[in-house]
Amino acid sequence: MTAACTRLGIELPIIQAPMGGAVGPALAAAVSNAGGLGTLALWGADIQTLRRQIRETQALTSKPFAVNLNLEFAQEERLDACLQERVPIISFFWREPSALVARAKAGGAVVLHTVGTAEDARRAVECGVDIVVAQGWEAGGHVRGKVATMALVPAVVDAVGRVPVIAAGGIADGRGLAAALALGASGVWIGTRFLASTEVEIHPHYRERIFRATEDDTVYLEELFDIGWPKAPHRVLRNSTVAAWEAAGRPVSGKRPGEGEVVATSKSRGPIVRYRSYTPAADAEGDIDALSLWAGQSVALVHKTQPAAEIVQEIFDEAQAVLGRLATPVKPQ
Repeated sequence: MTAACTRLGIELPIIQAPMGGAVGPALAAAVSNAGGLGTLALWGADIQTLRRQIRETQALTSKPFAVNLNLEFAQEERLDACLQERVPIISFFWREPSALVARAKAGGAVVLHTVGTAEDARRAVECGVDIVVAQGWEAGGHVRGKVATMALVPAVVDAVGRVPVIAAGGIADGRGLAAALALGASGVWIGTRFLASTEVEIHPHYRERIFRATEDDTVYLEELFDIGWPKAPHRVLRNSTVAAWEAAGRPVSGKRPGEGEVVATSKSRGPIVRYRSYTPAADAEGDIDALSLWAGQSVALVHKTQPAAEIVQEIFDEAQAVLGRLATPVKPQ
C-alpha cells in the first residue's frame, strides 16, 4: 500500500491510463476489480454516452474507477454529469486545471492531474489537486512535456512534497513499477501494456503492430495526427503516413501528402481521413496501418494478449520480486 493507494481506495499501485478510443467499461472494471484503478476516457463523449458508460462500469465493479477529462476542450458539463453519477475519481489532462478542481472536489471526487514539468506539478498542487501524474515523454498517445520519466519523476516528487506522485511513460512491467517506487513515486500509470488486454477495444492489426514493435519503432511528433486535436504532441508507431510525410520534408498541416484522403471507415465514427487523431477501433475497415497507432517506448515489452486482471497481477508480482532481490544483501565473493 502506498500513499496513492490509500488516497484512491485501491489495493495495488497500478493505474490504467485513459487510452481514448480504446477503453470501455469492461477494461476499466477489470483493472479495478484486480486491485488497480481503471480509467474511462470520456472527454469527447456526449452526455448520454458518458452516463451510460459510467453506469455500465458501476454494474461491473464495486471498486473505485476514474474518468479522464481533457481540458483542451470544454468539460464543465461532463464533469457535472460525472459528479451526478458519483464517479469517485476525476483525472484531468492538458490545460491548467484550477477552474474545475474545486468543483470536482466539492462534488466529492479525488482529483488527479497529469503534468510534464515540476513547475506544472507545483501549480497543480497549489490549485488543490490531490495526486499528480508525472508523464515522461516516453509515453504513447498525447504527451504533455519533453522530459524523460527517469528525470521527471524525482523532480516532481521533490517539487510537491507529501502529495503522491504517479509515474507515467515507458512503464509496462514490474521492473518499471519497482523503478518508479525507487524514484519516489507512489504508483504507475500504464497504457501501452493494456493495449494487449483481452478487454481493449482496438483493431486486430493495431494489436499485431504492437506485438511486432521494438523500443525504437515509435516516433514523437509535435503535430501530425492533429485533425480533431491540433497542436498536441504525441507518440505513435512509425507507419506509412509518417514515412510519406517525412519523405515530403515534414510539410505543415494543409500541405501534407494525402491531406483530406479517406483512408478508413468505422461504423461508429464514419469516414477516417488521413492525419485524424483516431484510435483504430475494432470496427474500422480500410488502411488501418495508415492511422494513428498510439504507442509508448515500452512497446517492446508487450508480447501477448492477456486478461487485464492477469496483467495487473503480473506487474505487481514482478515488482515485488524485484524489490525483494534488491533488499537482499549481496554476499562478498
